[in-house]
Amino acid sequence: MTQFGLIVVGAHHSFWLENEVNKSKGKIILIEPVKYNFEQLKERFASKDNICFENIAISKTNETKPFYYVRGSSVSKLKKHWASGIGSFSKEHILNHRTKRFLITSDDIEEINLSTIKFNDLLDKYTIKKLDKLIIDTEGYDDEIIRSIDFNKVDISEIQLEKKIKDKFYQLIRNKELH
Repeated sequence: MTQFGLIVVGAHHSFWLENEVNKSKGKIILIEPVKYNFEQLKERFASKDNICFENIAISKTNETKPFYYVRGSSVSKLKKHWASGIGSFSKEHILNHRTKRFLITSDDIEEINLSTIKFNDLLDKYTIKKLDKLIIDTEGYDDEIIRSIDFNKVDISEIQLEKKIKDKFYQLIRNKELH
């Protein structure tokens, strides 16, 4: 069993992750489904020998399924740097980001067939029984990932979610909907 310090699901291009990666002890897994972000991620941390990179998505099943994201060429057109971080199994989820200042259309969205893996199978693949920190930023799919984790198989010291997902997660706990 190898000590894992950090797993990031939805690592994006990792600009915001540098501190987490640098302070992490043990091995690290950075998961990013969008190819242009994945390439930036690998380039940013090329000198680190404790990082495993996975160009996949976490899902409830191990399969290949449609995945949608903002085209690289549309990021500058949309004038929002964070647009490159929007990816989902639902095209509608991306289109729902449309506002007066973010005029995304179907033409801005790319569809690919993407390999997915269950989180517990990822743990098995790397023989992970203990994890210091899990960061999840998956555009609203976070609670599905949390629900899928077999906490009898892995001891996770800390889980970090983005704020709006954290609020949803706490609501699920209050309503006893999270099992």
